[in-house]
Amino acid sequence: MAIVVNKPLPEFEANATGGVKVTNTSHNGQTFILYFYPKDNTPGCTTEAMQFRDKFKEFEKAGAIIFGVSRDNMKSHDEFKEKLELPFELIADTEEKMCHMFGVVKNKIMYGKKVKGIERSTFLVNADGILVQEWRGLKVPGHVEEVLKAVKALNKASAKQAVAA
Repeated sequence: MAIVVNKPLPEFEANATGGVKVTNTSHNGQTFILYFYPKDNTPGCTTEAMQFRDKFKEFEKAGAIIFGVSRDNMKSHDEFKEKLELPFELIADTEEKMCHMFGVVKNKIMYGKKVKGIERSTFLVNADGILVQEWRGLKVPGHVEEVLKAVKALNKASAKQAVAA
């Protein structure tokens, strides 16, 4: 089942670093971010992870938790997380179940050959488990700030609704 903006996430279950199990409902009540990236320890992915790390406190203050997702295995994730001192968990989607569900597996041309790769993408899920925003095929510069702005705007809207209720 594909994901659709303004709809609940379909059922999924995944394992993350730190022994954390992530499902479509495990973080209800919290805003969360799933950012998909091609590979641990590659230049763009390292930069993106460090930018999420450097803004982590601001995301936390805005009420959001972050999960990085790639096809790398848990050992690779543990090493990547430790090396960069990432304060958030990384999901090992070695069977590409989440990657396919979120539609981020794309054909790419690398060194003249067609390969299946992961399109750098980020998904913002509100406290009710509804996908509220997605960024696909994005470029790393400025992206993390854009996601943080969206989280803050989402929380302002939620606060207004709570006051109105």
